[in-house]
Amino acid sequence: MKRFHVHVSVADLPASIRYYSALFAAEPSVVKDDYAKWMLEDPRVNFAISARGAKPGLDHLGFQTDDAGELAALKKQAEAADMALLDEGETTCCYARSEKYWVTDPQGIAWEHFHTLGDVPVYGESRPKEQGREQGQENSSCCAPRAPGGKPVGIAVAAGNRSCC
Repeated sequence: MKRFHVHVSVADLPASIRYYSALFAAEPSVVKDDYAKWMLEDPRVNFAISARGAKPGLDHLGFQTDDAGELAALKKQAEAADMALLDEGETTCCYARSEKYWVTDPQGIAWEHFHTLGDVPVYGESRPKEQGREQGQENSSCCAPRAPGGKPVGIAVAAGNRSCC
């Protein structure tokens, strides 16, 4: 079974942890100095936040699969639809070792499809720092792909936007 994944960049991690813990009526399953994650069952979602210097708002969306077969099926589906894929293969990101690839929707929002293989003690080391700098990623070598100049591929949510649905 797949799990929906949402990753939000935040300005104040402790305040955001308090807020989302109250919202979900659950404490995070992972807490680091710059990151927190809730693995919720109702709704079935992997909800992550990080404070790593990115503009606050939506960082990316995705699907986490329970096994490699589900990930392969998602990839085959994306390829059949002629979606451009950024295949990272086995990589380290967000304190986890995963097999992953990315697609981008028509609005420019990055979608991560991944299967987690295990936990690691570092946020990310999937790409050399030099490559991260070339792509405008000073603070991170993982998560949503960045366009030239460092702008996230995904769309950040405007802080003052209160529109519904």
